[in-house]
Amino acid sequence: MGMGNAPVIILREGTKRSKGKDAQFNNIAAATAIADAVRSSLGPRGMDKMLVDSMGDVVITNDGVTILKEMDVQHPAAKMLVEVAKTQDAEVGDGTTTSVIISGELLKKATDLIDANVHPTIITAGYRLANEKAQEILKGISKKVTIDDDELLMKIAQVSMISKQVSAYKEFFAKMVVDAVKTIVDKSEDGKYTADLKNIQTVKKAGASMEKSEMVKGLIIDKEPVSDAMPKKIKDAKIALIDAAFEVKKTEMEAKIQITDPSQLSAFIKEEEKMLKDMVDKVKKAGANVVFCQKGIDDLAQHFFAKEGIYACRRVKKSDMERLGRSTGASILNKISEISPEDLGYAESVELRRVEEEDMTFVTGCKEPKTVSILVRGGTQHVADEVERSLVDAWSVVRVSIEDGMIVTGGGSTAMEIAMGLRDYAQSVGGREQIAIEAFASAMEIIPTTLSDNAGLDPIDMVIEMRKQHKAGSVYAGLNPFSGKIEDMMALDVIEPYRIGRQAINSATDAAVMILRIDDVIASKSGPTPQMGPGDMPGLDD
Repeated sequence: MGMGNAPVIILREGTKRSKGKDAQFNNIAAATAIADAVRSSLGPRGMDKMLVDSMGDVVITNDGVTILKEMDVQHPAAKMLVEVAKTQDAEVGDGTTTSVIISGELLKKATDLIDANVHPTIITAGYRLANEKAQEILKGISKKVTIDDDELLMKIAQVSMISKQVSAYKEFFAKMVVDAVKTIVDKSEDGKYTADLKNIQTVKKAGASMEKSEMVKGLIIDKEPVSDAMPKKIKDAKIALIDAAFEVKKTEMEAKIQITDPSQLSAFIKEEEKMLKDMVDKVKKAGANVVFCQKGIDDLAQHFFAKEGIYACRRVKKSDMERLGRSTGASILNKISEISPEDLGYAESVELRRVEEEDMTFVTGCKEPKTVSILVRGGTQHVADEVERSLVDAWSVVRVSIEDGMIVTGGGSTAMEIAMGLRDYAQSVGGREQIAIEAFASAMEIIPTTLSDNAGLDPIDMVIEMRKQHKAGSVYAGLNPFSGKIEDMMALDVIEPYRIGRQAINSATDAAVMILRIDDVIASKSGPTPQMGPGDMPGLDD
């Protein structure tokens, strides 16, 4: 109220505002609702979700980030948890469901503390301390892995696929994934490995079973030769990559050509033919027998290419041109006249193959195959889509395992070891932060609890038994959802990259802290669009 008891209006009419505990509990409820939505998809016994968008398109998956991306989330706090999943996916490629579940549980535990009048800043300070200690414990229980340990890398890939539709063929796909990642890996001068996953290309075709999927060390180009008269297979291919059109250039300004004699028309047509023939001759003279053109190829140029026995494709995507350049060693040229033998790339074979009623060009046997293509098959398009998502997760975890050279165990064993370590650590921390650290430790147990729930087991019994074994020194004791017992995860080869745990705990903590620090939510109501009168003109003042 202002002077003379007149109200002072600051916010637009219709603006909603919630403060204090109301705002905090509202945000926490929205965030935990998101976590609960993906909980049932965690682990090898997790279930799938069917997501139907406004256009009626269907996605069936149990991939956490895919579920959250497809959901039309409106609440701002809930959107923060979607960002957690996206960050986890970008950084690691797997563990998205884990990160969201931990974040949701941290917020749920904070609710009890806020109810008990523990200030959110104390909770967030405790969570930060707990995160630092959790990272320390995680690093302490990790094991080494090298790029030469194919068997271990295959097991990492299999674990990421065990909860997906491809689990029946996990050995087949794991070998393919490890081979693909090792093909694209680069080693820096300081001995570190890096892999750019953009160099792995997937081509999906429905209509065959999953095990018909295949890997090509090279490229699959979704194009066919421009003329049926061209050869269908070229061995010892000398490849030219052209970013220019095999067409007669038009003038940049408007121009007219006047022809007053039939002989002039004939000469004009012959000159056009000669220009196109010269272009093809230059390519032939350079020694190329395969041409990938990013732009168009004139009908007459097609005829000349076919006559010379050159395999030519037009309107090839820029990304495919770049991959071809990396794989074959060819330079992408903007001027046809400047082509030389040094600009050409090499591949053992360029072949036209038919895949489910569609012709595709397979480029194989490259000198430096730094790109890999995987032809993904599935009985239906939905299955093929899910196979692709599973493979992306698998080669992402293999990549980070090679880059970091560190692994940890799954089955909830790592989460339980962190929880046990944090409870011991909490005793050494003074003040109220100790309560928050204990809450963080309890939140970490949501992973074995959820795995037990999804496997149809009693979560209380499983968590108690797991605590008992970890207290006795079994660092790798985790839940085997198939036997329903607590077993050694290292012995069962249930392993995952160290970076999954590191990133999941980090991003979950950051999101929880951010949401807990909000004590005032002001939601503006968008005003109605002003209606123009009959005499009004947009952009003019009265």
